Amino acid sequence: MKGLRQTGECQWTMDPTGPMRAPVLLIASPEILAGLEPEALKQIMNVAGLPGVVGPVVAMPDAHSGYGFPIGGVAAFDPKAGGVVSAGGVGYDIGCGVRTLHTGLTREDILAEQENLGDELFVATPSGVGAGGSLRLSQEDIEVMLEGGAQWAVDRGLGTRADLARMEDAGCAPGARPEAVSAEAMARIRDQIGSLGSGNHYLEVQWVAEILDPPAASAFGLALGDALVSIHCGSRGLGHQIATDYMMLMAKDAIKRKLKLPDRELACAPILSDLGQDYLGAMRAGVNCALANRQAITHLCRLAFERILPQAELRLLYDVSHNTCRQEDATGAGRKGRLFVHRKGATRALGPGHPDLVKDLRPVGQPVLVGGSMGTASYILAATEKAQELSFGSAPHGAGRALSRSQAKKRYKGRDVLESLGHQGIYLRCRSLKEVAEEAPGAYKDVDEVVDCAQRAGLVRAVARVLPLIGVKG
Repeated sequence: MKGLRQTGECQWTMDPTGPMRAPVLLIASPEILAGLEPEALKQIMNVAGLPGVVGPVVAMPDAHSGYGFPIGGVAAFDPKAGGVVSAGGVGYDIGCGVRTLHTGLTREDILAEQENLGDELFVATPSGVGAGGSLRLSQEDIEVMLEGGAQWAVDRGLGTRADLARMEDAGCAPGARPEAVSAEAMARIRDQIGSLGSGNHYLEVQWVAEILDPPAASAFGLALGDALVSIHCGSRGLGHQIATDYMMLMAKDAIKRKLKLPDRELACAPILSDLGQDYLGAMRAGVNCALANRQAITHLCRLAFERILPQAELRLLYDVSHNTCRQEDATGAGRKGRLFVHRKGATRALGPGHPDLVKDLRPVGQPVLVGGSMGTASYILAATEKAQELSFGSAPHGAGRALSRSQAKKRYKGRDVLESLGHQGIYLRCRSLKEVAEEAPGAYKDVDEVVDCAQRAGLVRAVARVLPLIGVKG
């Protein structure tokens, strides 16, 4: 830590040292900095040593160690300078993200049918390791879905055109190449579209407990007491298999190219190489899979609400991924040009006026959806122009783990967590008490502190704080 110097509120910079080719920027309060794992700092420094990196390499306040790259890490690479793409820099759950929907209902409406609605949502959205969804796809279906993303789902009647306007890239990542995805990866998604998966994935019915920026909240259509639905999931087994396949290929290629890596888990390929382009095409297909999956779950949620609360009207506020590599204009802080921005456990955050935002969001900035943990708050934020300058237009994605899953299981009992949530008025449905223990609120950092830190650094403006009423977990 001795190489860090404070360069702004909740901003700490480390200049390049040793094999580092770019500076590191930590977005952290003194308290968060004191609790940062040494391994996470080591990983972010290692990323700063990769070929073609453009600084700074950024760690968000929810950062913790991951595979090669830390989760909560952002790194940009210039293809013209030999920049690389790394499967570990996107992660296993390609395209994982959060979408939040208005319901047109209030907290009181939900409480009147809380258990009935929770049971209906639990049945409607399969969850857990290996759980299959309600759709079984043919090989042709899979290939078309991997190219079309949420647009494919809408074309099948699983949503409306209005949904697509509130997603990155209108619900379809361009440049997807299904032919770069292995047969094994495709087989793993055959019956998983429309399912949550396991781990920290969830479906939550929430209510707006605080309005923190009234003008922005009004622009987002949020009012105190509103009931919302948030869905956090990704590309299921397909994304995991794509990551596994390409991590192995990149590791072998690095040996062949005699590329010296500080960590084997940072295996990568030049962006302009055949392997780099194959991975990018497969990764974009994984993003489309995640978008199609969240869209299918949205359709199932709407059907569940129709059965219990038919007066509900579920409209999409926004959907944004947090495990991607995107080619973007990296203007700001003296930078210009098209860079490949890895975000692993970090959310894209486009500030006011950005041309990629739909017209009604452009004056306010992109909604940034930050999920908490079971029993804690989540946040709806608005991106700022300063995020482009500091972090390549990126913001935190959640609370971030404070304990590993094995540590959490030793410290917490699933039944105790379930009872504690019940005492707080939260109705949780889950398939495994073991996973409830792994995902206990105490296993995560304080989401309020993470959001406060990101706001003080200037990446976001807090718009609304929301609390859970119903949770569906894997």
